Amino acid sequence: MPFKFIKKIFRSEAEAMGAPKGPLKVGMKSIDYPPKILIAWAKAVEGNQEFLDFLKYNGFEELHTACAAIKLNDKARIWLMENGYPHLLAFIQAAESNKKALCWLENNGFELLSKMARAIDAEREALDWLQNTQPVDIVVLTLAIKKIKDDIEDYNNDVHVYK
Repeated sequence: MPFKFIKKIFRSEAEAMGAPKGPLKVGMKSIDYPPKILIAWAKAVEGNQEFLDFLKYNGFEELHTACAAIKLNDKARIWLMENGYPHLLAFIQAAESNKKALCWLENNGFELLSKMARAIDAEREALDWLQNTQPVDIVVLTLAIKKIKDDIEDYNNDVHVYK
């Protein structure tokens, strides 16, 4: 019975700090972008400062922030979640082999984001599907994110780099 007492103490502290009870409900904003914006996002992901600035100052702050989240910036990831873009965050996390994020995308009707994440995570079948069924802007974006994610993984796995 002492465990119930401990649970009660911690539960009341969490509630006192404003922790939500149960799953967090977050609204989702649209991520339906014209091809030119997806190409701009791809260039921003690659590190082109002009495109990053364009996204930030022309109403696409979520895509600007997603560029930082792709590069493992925790503040950017929190921003996406808190500002109505949990689907973008799930996409980024699914591309990092997060199976729960991938399942969430699939269970919530984000088939395209799921396929893109699988392709980024080196699933050849998903990349083939994208190349055969999707417009070039989707493929260009997917390959740009894949390059960044592969570079991050190579750096993290390099035994010659002191971290």
